[in-house]
Amino acid sequence: MSTVTLYHNPRCSKSRATLELLQQQGIEPAIRRYLDEPLSEPEIHTLLQKLNVSPIDMMRTKEAEFKEQGLSKDSDDTALIAAMVATPKLIERPIAETDSAAAIGRPPENVLDILP
Repeated sequence: MSTVTLYHNPRCSKSRATLELLQQQGIEPAIRRYLDEPLSEPEIHTLLQKLNVSPIDMMRTKEAEFKEQGLSKDSDDTALIAAMVATPKLIERPIAETDSAAAIGRPPENVLDILP
């Protein structure tokens, strides 16, 4: 079975619920606390491809840092990706990733769609 990685923030209720849901499915995911271990630009590109979304769809646009950095829903993808690299808090959470797919756990049940 392929490894499942959970980009996790233990302070987030949706992230905790997604972890619990995976564990109920018998999956003990690799945990990446992305706030402590930020994602690189190539890692964000890989996730975007697996999620099949644009950068804005992987962002927490209501965070103060989003507006403080002069970002908007019309910002170009390069600026949005750079913001996620510089400010990991802007990355939507949680994200579950397998070798071939990824899903944003909002709601947590979304991650079930990518499980082998």
